[in-house]
Amino acid sequence: MPRLRRTTEPNYADSLVRWLRHRRAGLLVAALAGLPLAGAGWIVVTGLLAHDELLASQQALNSLRQQIAAGPLAEVSAGGAVPVKQKPDAAVRAAAAHAARAHSLTTGPAWYSAAHVPVLGGPVRTVRGAAEAAERLTREVLSPLADTAPQLTADTAKDGGHLSLPALRRAAPVLDQASRSASDVRREVNELPRDTWLPAVDRARAQLARKLDRIVPATGDAAAAARVLPSMLGERSPRRYVVVFENTAEARGTGGLPGAFAVLTADRGRLAFEYFGNDTEMADAVAAVDPGDEYAASHGHNAPTTTWVNSNLSPHFPYAARIWTAAWEDHTGQKVDGAFALDPSALAGLLTASGPARLPDGTAVTAANVVDLTERSSYAAYADTRERKAFFLNVARAVAGRLLGVANDSPRRTALFAALSGQMRSGRVKMWSAHPSEQRELRRRPFGGTLPDTADPLAGLVVNNAAGTKLDYYLDRRLEWAPGRCAAAGREVTVTVDLTNRAPASGLPLYVTQRVDAPSYRTRPGDNRLLVSYYASKGARLAKAALDGRPVMVNQAAERGHPVYTLDLELPAGSTRTLELRLLESPSSRPPLLLRQPMVRPLRATVRPYPACGD
Repeated sequence: MPRLRRTTEPNYADSLVRWLRHRRAGLLVAALAGLPLAGAGWIVVTGLLAHDELLASQQALNSLRQQIAAGPLAEVSAGGAVPVKQKPDAAVRAAAAHAARAHSLTTGPAWYSAAHVPVLGGPVRTVRGAAEAAERLTREVLSPLADTAPQLTADTAKDGGHLSLPALRRAAPVLDQASRSASDVRREVNELPRDTWLPAVDRARAQLARKLDRIVPATGDAAAAARVLPSMLGERSPRRYVVVFENTAEARGTGGLPGAFAVLTADRGRLAFEYFGNDTEMADAVAAVDPGDEYAASHGHNAPTTTWVNSNLSPHFPYAARIWTAAWEDHTGQKVDGAFALDPSALAGLLTASGPARLPDGTAVTAANVVDLTERSSYAAYADTRERKAFFLNVARAVAGRLLGVANDSPRRTALFAALSGQMRSGRVKMWSAHPSEQRELRRRPFGGTLPDTADPLAGLVVNNAAGTKLDYYLDRRLEWAPGRCAAAGREVTVTVDLTNRAPASGLPLYVTQRVDAPSYRTRPGDNRLLVSYYASKGARLAKAALDGRPVMVNQAAERGHPVYTLDLELPAGSTRTLELRLLESPSSRPPLLLRQPMVRPLRATVRPYPACGD
């Protein structure tokens, strides 16, 4: 079950009927004057009672969030397991009971009639619909999840502490139904009035919609995991995967340069790392992979498939995964079943749940220091390249050992799996399977790392380091996507990209600042060079491009049907460069899918709303 995070966001139950209190009841009665007075009074009274029930339901779920955030549900003492908190299923049952009473209170002839009063009945319809949504959410989504979790835990305990794959497979139908119900509830909430004469009710609906926007993907991911994880974790036969640790101090399309790597085995749910290596070992490995003409036009015909460190120039993760697995087979003769990728920021999220790892010299690798250790301070600490790469492998071994120890048998396992789910949804952990049936599931999820193949709007900023520096540790990225007026050729869209090099003026090691691109112009330590690519919606056409306000030529190519506009950009230390693209895209009212390349500093993106076509 995905981890429910504690939040300071005002709960929708409180906002939902706040307007019924503090002198708003009279306003409602007046507004519904077309109804019998007794009916209006009934709505006020039952609305207040429904408020209390929704608030109690919300408090029960908040209590559950706090319990999950605090750790395991039982502590081990000398006398055995001692329950210390309310079980999750009890908390969910309490929430469901309160939500059911709130739904019951907002049904009946008076509420039905009031909801259908033209214009004035909008807030009543929203309150009524939100109460029904809360009841369905707890009954059809959270309750089945809470009922499934204890059985999965019990079967896992019987299996020596390892994840019970048969129990996970049995849970798949329940999770599928919960995922469908969550989607249905979100659709119904989205159909409720958004702009009524009571802003407090509109805000409450929007808060509920935001909660569902988080719940729906989480339940979908859980259902997909139950379908594919049993086979991927070796339920019927052992599996083997290449795991690549990406160094985001030097940008690549999927995130960062593929540096250290490992080989992970899975046998009936038991995980183990059997090998660790680095990019030097794979320098001469050749991948017999042909990603296609579009890929070659965008990224070159040879380098991405014959050079390990340039194997993930494309943001489409399946390309990189196929290249990595083919290269490993070329290097060792050993076939693998897929590939995973993650970066130090993902490790930080996982270490938050697992606790620190220890290096052979006793150094603690923690959530707070793992990014700095691997992407900044190690370059100053180790001038010798071999020593530095050995340090990276030590970090990888220590962290992998810690995570596997927790995943295989530990009271922290639930928190770790929740953290892993979060990192997968953010795209910092990516997965690819060589088995087509599994890959069909993975490619639809955020952790599949695929470029979309739909005609929906897309806004994708991707940078690749072209200098060979490790200066992308200091790179800030901003993207603004602003739709404009409608024209005969389509909708005008203006994309503005700001890139800032915040590298310090002095004090960086030579290895971090040295250039391997040998530019024909003069540079200073700390200056960087990037290949900046923008992936647009299918069918988009470029009308104009400008760099720092001046017209500029960009390379135009395509990948998986998406136009790609690329600029070779010098980015001096301390500078900000601004690229502006003016596009014509197919008319749409849907916000664009943002392609978020995972790097040290997160992308700051702004999506402007659509203006009316007549504006």
